[in-house]
Amino acid sequence: MFTKSHRQRCRGLTLGLLCLYSVVAGFPLTESFAKDKPSRAPRPEPELKIIDLNIAPMPYTQGNGPVQFSVTVQLPREVDRALILEVTSLISSPSKTSLRFLTHRQPIPITSTRNGEQERPKVVVELQWDGQDHRKQVAGAGTYAYEVRTKLLANSEKGLRTLTVAWPKRGTLEVN
Repeated sequence: MFTKSHRQRCRGLTLGLLCLYSVVAGFPLTESFAKDKPSRAPRPEPELKIIDLNIAPMPYTQGNGPVQFSVTVQLPREVDRALILEVTSLISSPSKTSLRFLTHRQPIPITSTRNGEQERPKVVVELQWDGQDHRKQVAGAGTYAYEVRTKLLANSEKGLRTLTVAWPKRGTLEVN
């Protein structure tokens, strides 16, 4: 009565339903089947560090001069004097429509060690924000976020390349 193609379709449908039933009944979905991320050891702190960040004046009032970012960077114990230290800061408004990127690059200054100590060298870098955004318009009043980063760059035949990056420092700045 049934044709061969009809029986094959029914058999396929039956097998499909049986497979679906076995999956649902035999393997209930639980959280135990979810893959857990393996716990990783914490990353070691880099040798290049931002050890101090001072921002003045706080809070900032428009028209009272620039905002001064004074960044103290601790260099690795052994550092090639041919490297370049880059310190940058991104200042952005809450809406992310107004932002300013400050940058300072300098060769690593040569410092002498005292009494043969293996003291890690420190460098102080000054960045100034004039209170203007990327369009050179005066930034409006509000709370601005900042992020200060520093890295060591090496000069190669293809240009500057990053060798070491310090953990960034983040915070907020009130503009009146």
